[in-house]
Amino acid sequence: MIRTRFAPSPTGYLHIGGARTALFSWAFARHHGGTFILRIEDTDLERSTPESVTAILDGMRWLDLDYDEGPFYQMQRMPRYKEVLAQLLASNQAYYCYASKEEVEAMREQQRLAGAKPRYDGRWRPELGKALSPVPDNVAPVVRFKNPTDGSVAWHDLVKGTIEISNAELDDLIIARPDGTPTYNFCVVVDDWDMQITHVIRGDDHVNNTPRQINILRALGATLPQYAHVPMILGADGERLSKRHGAVSVLQYEEEGYLPEALLNYLARLGWAHGDEEIFTMTQFINWFNLEAISRSPAKFNPEKLLWINQQYLKTANDERLAALIRPRLEQSLGAISETPALTNVVQLLKERAATLVELADAARLFYQYPAPPAELLTLHVTTDVFPALQHLAAQFALIEWSRGEISAAIKATVSHFQLKMPQIAMPLRVIIVGVTQTPGIDATLTLIGQDAVLHRLRQYLGGAVNPV
Repeated sequence: MIRTRFAPSPTGYLHIGGARTALFSWAFARHHGGTFILRIEDTDLERSTPESVTAILDGMRWLDLDYDEGPFYQMQRMPRYKEVLAQLLASNQAYYCYASKEEVEAMREQQRLAGAKPRYDGRWRPELGKALSPVPDNVAPVVRFKNPTDGSVAWHDLVKGTIEISNAELDDLIIARPDGTPTYNFCVVVDDWDMQITHVIRGDDHVNNTPRQINILRALGATLPQYAHVPMILGADGERLSKRHGAVSVLQYEEEGYLPEALLNYLARLGWAHGDEEIFTMTQFINWFNLEAISRSPAKFNPEKLLWINQQYLKTANDERLAALIRPRLEQSLGAISETPALTNVVQLLKERAATLVELADAARLFYQYPAPPAELLTLHVTTDVFPALQHLAAQFALIEWSRGEISAAIKATVSHFQLKMPQIAMPLRVIIVGVTQTPGIDATLTLIGQDAVLHRLRQYLGGAVNPV
């Protein structure tokens, strides 16, 4: 049974890189009918916050990355970690180290000056025939794992291929702090062991942690999971992804009007591909997903591509769903909106032209709040040349049955009668009726606004001449 996990640290929000890691772990478990686990690694007490936990859970919920077990919190598993620590100490696979911070810094500085790799020198490591210094009274010890000194650690990474690191490169890792709390690498090992994780899918910034974790797992006699280290996401400029590139909370993308399935679709294509497929459902993604198709090279985050994908999803999204999503945005600025025209009809008209829910809501405002046309637009478009034609058209609008076909026919007849071009009528109509020069088809727009509102607005700017001529 495949068991994967997503294990964020609650020191900030769920960002793009974390969301992609969660997506890949989730999809791998779903593809194999396995189990996906959420684990909150909150042992960094100085930086972990309840707000970050909430942001992570809310981000997972918005993305609909459902987990089968959890969330588990490391701080609630302290008795188990201490039990395993005691096991390692009793089996002489870990030991107390009384070197002070100052001593460790001094030894590392000496190594740096000598051109050597800074590392703990093993002075408190118990060895057969080795005499240790007397235990100092004023130093609370750390616990260090007794790393093997010879051989190497090798594993077949499911993304990067075979990786091998000499044990001589690894010093004895601190697995418990002076206050007794276990450290990150140790907690991860115990959690993966206890939770029977079969596949660890994570960012390649964890590659250096892997040999240490493998050695601890072997010391415990645990079954090793398989590892898949996913290359990082870079900005379009090739630099490490940051806020200026769009590495913000996934919930900010919700605020900016992105659909969760669009963001997931885009993240799936960051470093993974299935032929030339660009747009696909999560069901398709689960069916297609495999670790072999993950690129070994870093992916580049492209905000313009994400926006394009979101636009494709908006075009095909259910109108009722979109209406429900933009209604709160409209009501936040306008208060309760009228039920006429129906918001679903407005959405149906506008969604082809919108790239985000924010743009869709902004466009929909015109149907529920009449903005006074800017004077400069009236001067530019409602000229003496077209004024008679607009009066004529207004008179026709007062007589027709209010439908898109009848409106279109009246506009075309007026254009023909006055020997004008369509924009010469459509543009001033837009300015007078909605206060802007860009809308979907003028006949469709006027249909939704309604006959009474259209005639009322025309009278305001054309006078009372709405009788047939």
